[in-house]
Amino acid sequence: MKNQRTDKRNSIRIIGGVLRSRNISFPDGEGLRPTADRIRETLFNWLQDCIRASVCLDLFAGSGALGIEALSRGAKQVLFIERNAVAAAAINKNLQQLEQAAGTVITAEATQWLTDGADNGTQFDIVFLDPPFNEDNHYQIYANLDKSKCLKRGCKIYIESPDNLDDAMMPGDWQRLKQKRAGQVHFFLFEA
Repeated sequence: MKNQRTDKRNSIRIIGGVLRSRNISFPDGEGLRPTADRIRETLFNWLQDCIRASVCLDLFAGSGALGIEALSRGAKQVLFIERNAVAAAAINKNLQQLEQAAGTVITAEATQWLTDGADNGTQFDIVFLDPPFNEDNHYQIYANLDKSKCLKRGCKIYIESPDNLDDAMMPGDWQRLKQKRAGQVHFFLFEA
């Protein structure tokens, strides 16, 4: 039987804010690839003027690194949506160990949650959107997010993708603010 312990390969550190240098652990999982330090640093430089007191959605949360980094940097609240129950439990455990009560984890399929659960009146200032690269429905996910009515006007939407995005396929009122590439990962900041 495989050892269930998490080793250094399954641990990343928070790079900024009050939790700086603290580690979070995550389980092995197909398609689970936490956002690299270098990319997170760029992302949170992009968000530095709007992260404090924001309400964030970490859709396809995986390791929870983006949402926990947001909490570390002053986000008021983060909702984590993760379909893998083991990964969701690990996010919960990390939130408890880091004493981050402003984080809430829901174990659900993200696309189903956008259809069924996003209509609870909560609107988000920032959305972290990092769907599994092996899924081919990314543009449908963006459209479902736009239709969900959970985005505040001016919401910032961070996206990771294996490919460059076609602006003509994005929801009509989303504007690309920033983009970069690190290795095989393209990452973007949009405003809705």
